[in-house]
Amino acid sequence: MDLLRSLPLGLYLEQPQTWLHQIDPRVKFAWLMSFLTSYTFATNEWRILLVAVLIIVTLIARIPQRVWRQQMGWLLMLSFFVLVITAASPDGLGIDYQPRQPVNEQIFTQPSTTNTTQVSQKPFINNKEYSYVLFHTGPVKVTRRSVDLAVRLSTILFTVIYSTNLYLLTTAPEEITTGIESLMQPLRQLKWPVTEITLTLTLSLRFIPLVLEEVQNLMRSVMTRAINWKKLGLKGAVKLWMIVAERLLENLLLRAEQMASAMMVRGFTSPNEHRVVWHDLRLKARDWLAIAALTLFWGVRLALGNKF
Repeated sequence: MDLLRSLPLGLYLEQPQTWLHQIDPRVKFAWLMSFLTSYTFATNEWRILLVAVLIIVTLIARIPQRVWRQQMGWLLMLSFFVLVITAASPDGLGIDYQPRQPVNEQIFTQPSTTNTTQVSQKPFINNKEYSYVLFHTGPVKVTRRSVDLAVRLSTILFTVIYSTNLYLLTTAPEEITTGIESLMQPLRQLKWPVTEITLTLTLSLRFIPLVLEEVQNLMRSVMTRAINWKKLGLKGAVKLWMIVAERLLENLLLRAEQMASAMMVRGFTSPNEHRVVWHDLRLKARDWLAIAALTLFWGVRLALGNKF
C-alpha cells in the first residue's frame, strides 16, 4: 500500500493552484484556529455546520478528487463509527429514569360555587412528550446524553483532523513558517528565539514526507518476504516488529544527520546570520474578503452557536 497516496497527511499540493493556495497564510492560519476553537462550548448544530462547511469548501476549491476523496471517505467512516459506538454506549449517569407523568392519570373534581353539584375537571396533559431514553432494546440503550456525546466526539474528530490537513494541503511549508514568524514578531520583545522556532517548524514539516516514505519502504520489505506469521507466533511477531521499528529509527536518524550536514555545508550555521526570505507577505483583495468572512463567521458563532 502506498502511504504517500492513500494517506497524504501533511503533504502540500503543488498543482493545481486553487484559490485556497492564493490566500495569505496568516489569514488561513486564523481560519484554522477559528475552526479548532469555535466548537468549544458550542451547540451540536454548530459542530455539524463546521463539518458541512469544510466539505463545501473542499468542493468549491476544486481540489482534485484523487487527493481528498479517499482520505475524506475514511475520515467520515471513522467519525460515523465513533458516532454509533458512543451513542450505544452508557452515558455515564447511573440513574433510574422515571416518566414525568404518572402511569394512571386521575380525574380531579372541584365543587361548584353556585350549586351543590360537582363538575369534573379534565386533567392537565402536556402535549409535548419527553423521553430521556430514545431507544432501548436488550443491552443497547440510546439516551439523549449519549447522542449528545456521540455528535460532539464525531464532529470534533472530523473537524480537527480535516481542517488541519486542508490547511497543510493548500499551504506550502515555507509559507506556514513565514506566516507564523510574522505573527510571532511581538514575542521578540520578550527575547524569544522566533527565528529558531520557525526554522525548526520548517524542518519538521519537511520531515513528515520522509517519515512516511521510510515507513512505506519498510512495510514493502516485510510484505515481499512472504513471512509465515502463523509459524512465528506471538513472540516471534513481536520480535520481528521490534526489529522493523529499530530499523525505522536508524533510517530516520540517518536522514536527520544528512539534512543537518547539508544545511551546514550551505552555511546555515545560525538562522540570524543566514536568513532566507521565503515569501513577501502582503494582504490582497481576496485576503480582505476572507477576513470579512471570518468576522461574519465569529459573529454568527457568538450570536447563534453558544451552548450556554
